[in-house]
Amino acid sequence: MNIISDFELQEYIKEDLPYFDLTTYLQDCKGKKAKLKVFTREDITVSSTEEAARIIKLLSCEVLFFVPSKSRLKKDETLIEFEGDYNSVHQAYKLVQVLLEYSCKIATTTNKMVTLIKEINPSCELLTTRKSFPFAKKFCINSILNGGAMPHRLGLSETILFFKQHREIYTSNKEFYQKINSFKKMAPEKKIVVESSCFEDIKALMEYGVDVIQIDKGSLELIKKAVSHKNRYCYENIKLLAAGGINISNVQEFVQTGVDGIVTSSLYNCGMADLGTKLTISK
Repeated sequence: MNIISDFELQEYIKEDLPYFDLTTYLQDCKGKKAKLKVFTREDITVSSTEEAARIIKLLSCEVLFFVPSKSRLKKDETLIEFEGDYNSVHQAYKLVQVLLEYSCKIATTTNKMVTLIKEINPSCELLTTRKSFPFAKKFCINSILNGGAMPHRLGLSETILFFKQHREIYTSNKEFYQKINSFKKMAPEKKIVVESSCFEDIKALMEYGVDVIQIDKGSLELIKKAVSHKNRYCYENIKLLAAGGINISNVQEFVQTGVDGIVTSSLYNCGMADLGTKLTISK
């Protein structure tokens, strides 16, 4: 799991609380104590409660209870509860709620999608692209991990993936194919992944020994044809991925083609979990 530092959490706090809370300042509630709990209005997979707890502590409140990430909660169950000075509780209130709403929704949708995939093919994996929220990669990756997926790419430095745009530099497809072996020699511990949406190109890529072919926005018929060709010619070490336009509503159709993995960006724009809060004044 990615470690989000206290410095990063402090920066998140500063976005919402650059100076002081003007609303509670007007109330002049010195010496008042409050307790707040965050609960869910729907069944969810929990994510980012550990970070929420650290935000609460950074704002000088005490965490009374929280459910660990990856836990499953039913409607009306509590994710986290904390108490402290009335002003401090209000400072943490929305920061924590919004963090949990986004993270739990991503984790919940991820888990539902993983479940749909495994119902058909336990060996097929759900993989997420690097199209996460700008400035929020750690948060997004943690959320999909808590839901049971794996990152397809964490960034440009740790994976090799040739898009169509990378191939424009070559005079022909044949010239690119002939480079594949040298790519493998230069990066012997890495997988050579190439994106394609043409059956003839897919066949050639298999023949020249790429490690992974990502079929982008391919029809179900094209993907089935590619899987059939791979199996017919016993390219056992080559993995096929389906990508482009895949979400929770159509994922099972793509899994049924026999691919090894599903690549999606949809988990990063699935909305927010329906969470509620209850604040009480401590006596």
